[in-house]
Amino acid sequence: MADAKTRPFLINKDMDGNFRLTVRTTRYNSQGYPLVDAALQDELFKTAAAAKAYARDNFRAQPGEYATK
Repeated sequence: MADAKTRPFLINKDMDGNFRLTVRTTRYNSQGYPLVDAALQDELFKTAAAAKAYARDNFRAQPGEYATK
């Protein structure tokens, strides 16, 4: 099993070479099992740094809350 803390911001590269940002929210069921919802943002970014800046400005992302794929 992966680590219990899921990083809420996923930055990955699509087939066209653009970076995409996915915002993930975690909630827990009555047995304590994590349920993760993911929402892909519509914006396209040329660099991962631009995606991080967008997350920081719009979602108050902090350092260490990013995952890359």
